[in-house]
Amino acid sequence: MGKPLRSTLTLLALLGALGTARAVDAGQVVPDVELPASTVAARLSDLKGQWVYVDFWASWCGPCRLSFAFMNDLQQKYAAHGLKIVAINVDAKRPDADQFLARHPARFGLAFDAKGESARRLGIKAMPTSLLVAPDGTVRFVHAGFRQEDRAELEARIAAALGART
Repeated sequence: MGKPLRSTLTLLALLGALGTARAVDAGQVVPDVELPASTVAARLSDLKGQWVYVDFWASWCGPCRLSFAFMNDLQQKYAAHGLKIVAINVDAKRPDADQFLARHPARFGLAFDAKGESARRLGIKAMPTSLLVAPDGTVRFVHAGFRQEDRAELEARIAAALGART
């Protein structure tokens, strides 16, 4: 069994063992979660009052490679409009995440949740999955997966929420 398949099965088993949570959806208040080993905040609630783009990723996730370039661009373009990006890694082993980051550097906030508790609490089922959280803590949208074709639509939705121009 190859490493990506083994990692996927490990994540699915971990999330299954933790129990199934109902996926967070647009219009709901985002559940507060810890942001272990975070470069931006200890808990998601610490970022209340800001626009936060939360992204769940793993080193074995092919679409995550594409999404990192997109999030770097978003952070540069919209930070002045109040956007904060936090990408939460769910790899069981931190060195796997570190190797990914050496190839795909992040110019935005990171957190490392090896136990996958934040993904479980938010009902995340696919990598990557992202959500835009408004300053009042409500989820504006959830997006599962990532393709180059998604960039324009996602950026337009984020810019509209921020009241910025694309």
